[in-house]
Amino acid sequence: MDLLYFVILIGSLVFVHELGHFLAAKAFGVKVITFSLGFGPKLLTLRGRETEYCLSLLPVGGYVRVLEASKSDVVLPEDRRRTFEALSLYKRIVVVLAGPAMNLVFPVLLYSSVFISDGPFLPPTIGVVLPGHPAEGKLLPGDRVMEVDGSPIGTFDELKRLVARRPGKTLRLKVFRDNSYVDVEVQVAETVERRELDIIERVGTIGVQPSAPAAVIGVADPASPAYRAGLRTFDVITHVAGEPVRRYADLVRLLSDNRGETVPVTYLRPVPVSGALGGLAELSIFDSGVAALTPDSGRPDFLGRTGIELADLYAASVPEDSYLYKAGLRVGDKIVRLDDRAVEAWSVFRERVLAEPDRPHRIDYLAARDGKVHSGSFRMRREDFVDEHGQSFARYVLRVRPWVPLAPEERVDHPTPIRYAVAKALEETIDVSRFLLVGAVRLMQGKLSLDTLSGPITIYEVAGEEGRKGADYFIWVMALISINLGLINLLPIPLLDGGQLLFLAIEGGLRRPIPMRVREVAHLIGMVLLVAMMALAFKNDVEKRWDVIVGQVKGLFG
Repeated sequence: MDLLYFVILIGSLVFVHELGHFLAAKAFGVKVITFSLGFGPKLLTLRGRETEYCLSLLPVGGYVRVLEASKSDVVLPEDRRRTFEALSLYKRIVVVLAGPAMNLVFPVLLYSSVFISDGPFLPPTIGVVLPGHPAEGKLLPGDRVMEVDGSPIGTFDELKRLVARRPGKTLRLKVFRDNSYVDVEVQVAETVERRELDIIERVGTIGVQPSAPAAVIGVADPASPAYRAGLRTFDVITHVAGEPVRRYADLVRLLSDNRGETVPVTYLRPVPVSGALGGLAELSIFDSGVAALTPDSGRPDFLGRTGIELADLYAASVPEDSYLYKAGLRVGDKIVRLDDRAVEAWSVFRERVLAEPDRPHRIDYLAARDGKVHSGSFRMRREDFVDEHGQSFARYVLRVRPWVPLAPEERVDHPTPIRYAVAKALEETIDVSRFLLVGAVRLMQGKLSLDTLSGPITIYEVAGEEGRKGADYFIWVMALISINLGLINLLPIPLLDGGQLLFLAIEGGLRRPIPMRVREVAHLIGMVLLVAMMALAFKNDVEKRWDVIVGQVKGLFG
């Protein structure tokens, strides 16, 4: 079955590539003598009006043979204007370029066929506005963004992608708020993200999240009504006086008008399971309960009346070997200040620390063990990692985490699924192409090991693995290899399309064809380079699977 997937994968990509050359040549009136899928002995031959269509034994390539006087083809008088050489320079460039171009366009169709089935999606409703970000004071939780710069949107994913592409720009948003439409202008901030292969990405952000936080509470004051009622930090409130609670905002709404009446509050309390899965995982189970909460009617603010706040700034996980644990922070403690500045939200704490990871920081926290504010100092550690490409890198990791799950909005179908699929497919194709090009540059710079090069054995295995997973997985890997094939064919190596483009560019500069002897020597050098690349890729494939190969050989010969 793996062989069938491999043949389908390679055969499809070769067909698309050669079809590009074929269609371009036909469009310009060039006579096509042979269109072959595969090399070697011909298994099947169909004769057209002037073109022979072949299916050959070896499915790892193909070719389109056009009429060329330079290759000593017999050119009849009526076909003299139908040779490849008879075309103008730019038309010959188009014919040569059409093959790789088809391999770069084909993934857009492949990705589109996958993305068209995406959904349902989160609606473009604002769940959280992060403090200190451009959207603060402009957008409100519950706002539904209908348009961005005059273009309708239907999902939060679209809003995120449009914002990411406009760092430093001002966005005009049409927002549905309180049963009316409001026009809002937001200046997009620019953030710099470092990705694999040291790719630096400049991304726009306005500081919004798609879903509101669930009703996970923090209870810091032992004298508060919530604590006296038996509620504790990280309790998940599910009902207030029988009314269901999904979001923290629902909890605030249901208790805001209370003026001292006792109400039943139903909650779920996470109870840690020690040694879960043999110590491999952190696991908690929920224990349910009901508390009789009597808010303090003499206090003006919600926190003062109830003793309840969102658990956003409460540490839910503090590993014992972490720098913050050594600074005194424990699970259940609330972060109050960082470097003598108040911390409004966990996102603010995280951004401030990661903005200056190389210097010591002072942290003030409200300890759950005694209800007092303590202080400590810490400095982040740079941790080393090795990615899947064998490239080493270091980064700072914030090892303490909060626990505030989100309450997702009801999902919606995309209003224009075809437009969404094509737009996202185009973005994905561009991103993958850029990643592969950067990888090639890193190889030439020596920053990426040559061991990362893979050959036909890897493609064979990947085709089989992804094919068995399902059509979407197989299409995804086909798109990736198609982009690879298109870019490799553009390399300026004789025998590849890129080498032919180089010859044509030189011809355009010299205003005369390159001598045949020079072309022959160049093709010989190109063949040596390609054989060397294939040998290296094959060597890497064998080395990665050497133990498996040895085991199979021993199994065959006992």
